[in-house]
Amino acid sequence: MLKGFKDFLLRGNIVELAIAVVIGVAFTAVVGTFTDAIVNPILARLGGVSADGLGIQLGNEGDPTTFINLGAVITALITFVITAAVVYFVFVVPMNHLSERKKRGLAPADAAPTDNEVLLEIRDLLRAQQK
Repeated sequence: MLKGFKDFLLRGNIVELAIAVVIGVAFTAVVGTFTDAIVNPILARLGGVSADGLGIQLGNEGDPTTFINLGAVITALITFVITAAVVYFVFVVPMNHLSERKKRGLAPADAAPTDNEVLLEIRDLLRAQQK
């Protein structure tokens, strides 16, 4: 049972998935910093002077619990699109190309003759020489 589990863990797909998760988490931090440092200030500026950012104030002015923060939603969407694009172009596209190359490289070559086929061929050649 443990051998099967070990084979499962060491199979290439699991290792590649673990690497992708680690790189994805690291890249998400980079994208989060980008959106916090660049996108959020731009969206806050678009919101105007009296607003905390791009959004709508419901009810009492200055009550943060009634502020609909559209800037945060837009920032989350931008973070998602950037992360998805990087994952696609850095991981998916190269893996697809490698998979295609591997499939082309594994094209069935001429199968080696079996022992019986070789012996039959030798027999036929010896018969032809005796005639």
